[in-house]
Amino acid sequence: MSDEAELEELRRRKLLELQQRLAEEQRRAQAQQQLELQKQAILRRILTPEARQRLTNIKMVRPEFASQLELQLIQLAQQGRLPIPLGDKQLKAILAQLQAQKRDIKIRRI
Repeated sequence: MSDEAELEELRRRKLLELQQRLAEEQRRAQAQQQLELQKQAILRRILTPEARQRLTNIKMVRPEFASQLELQLIQLAQQGRLPIPLGDKQLKAILAQLQAQKRDIKIRRI
């Protein structure tokens, strides 16, 4: 009987642990979703519809670059270093500057 009781106690603890882990993952996912909603609301405020569309297109091709760009745009807007609303032409200019800063690495064989 004592073995059954111990086994039952282990099962109960394992189930409790799994439930806690699941609840934590759900909280994290909800926090991440809330952050994303806030970010999108700010971007709607600082970008024109055309600029938002361009950013969406970039996100489809290069998601990590687009995420970094979104954060940079939000920071610049909060610092007052960005004209609001930012139009498509201005976003293209920013992208051109970022592209120019990116170094091309070329390997030459001797």
